[in-house]
Amino acid sequence: MDETRTDRLTLRPPTDADVDPIHRIYSDPRVWQHYPSLRHAERSTSESMVARWRAGWDAVGLASWIVRLHGTDEVIGSGGCSLIGAGGEQADAAVWNLGYRMSADHHGRGYATELSRAALDAARALRPETPVIAYLVEHNRASAAVAEKVGLALVHRAPDAGNPDPGVLRLVYADRALTDAQLATALH
Repeated sequence: MDETRTDRLTLRPPTDADVDPIHRIYSDPRVWQHYPSLRHAERSTSESMVARWRAGWDAVGLASWIVRLHGTDEVIGSGGCSLIGAGGEQADAAVWNLGYRMSADHHGRGYATELSRAALDAARALRPETPVIAYLVEHNRASAAVAEKVGLALVHRAPDAGNPDPGVLRLVYADRALTDAQLATALH
């Protein structure tokens, strides 16, 4: 199994054994303060998500990792870069989507930033021509701070289509200018 190590974290591709600890994190309301409707109420939602991550690893060699602290088997989160938009009709629509989610008990310790730096390095090593984006809701300042710390800049701000709260704004950060097709992929 491929493993990436940072100063404090062990990052591994997901396995079926990771579904339960990931579900504990993704079903915790404290983790979803900024977008409560995305909380995983059913284990099957987490199971499907982990299966998508595994498919990403199989298809392109990179997707979300399972995050553990060094020296422990405790799963404290997930994150990484997943390639989206590569299978569409437009060849220039692909972007790496940087995502991160840590357990509520591990917020505010810099783990998402540490993970994100490793994810950017991995994405750029595989497909340096492909932009890296992070999309988030505006009122999630902690997530925006992570994107900014790893060098992404705000490239889009608009109402979040499909959000149950019509007043929420969607932000897209990127490591470079995006084509219209890449922005459309980021917003899909």
